[in-house]
Amino acid sequence: MPESAWPGISGRIQNGNHIMPIRIYYEDTDAGGVVYHARYVAFCERARSDCLRLLGIHQSSFQDINFVVRRMVCDFLRPARLDDLLEVHTGFVDMAGARIQIAQQVMLMGNTVFKADVTVALVDGRGRPRRLPEDMAARFRHMPES
Repeated sequence: MPESAWPGISGRIQNGNHIMPIRIYYEDTDAGGVVYHARYVAFCERARSDCLRLLGIHQSSFQDINFVVRRMVCDFLRPARLDDLLEVHTGFVDMAGARIQIAQQVMLMGNTVFKADVTVALVDGRGRPRRLPEDMAARFRHMPES
């Protein structure tokens, strides 16, 4: 099924940030009924992937290159619970060579519940850094509103 059949499924770009909704399901929670800590990392990964998709960068079409997470610093600020509707905000902070610094926040009704400072790198099939192609870097610098 083409992606056009589900408009908005990848979120939206607004004010230079990608915003993606996440509904909390039972499978996302721990025994205490709050979102399990590792799920926030998965939510952020999904948001980064959908942001790339909205920018016209399709990882499934990459040949001999991939993005890998090099570093991630996380702050767990308050709990989210079953049925909450969260927003993952993703913004590109800096780029140099093969590296991209990304700031991500998971928001609940305007309040930050989780923050991550993420460094990703573009690498080839042998794990060696590869400089970001200029056309890709330009898409990160000038994210169009959607």
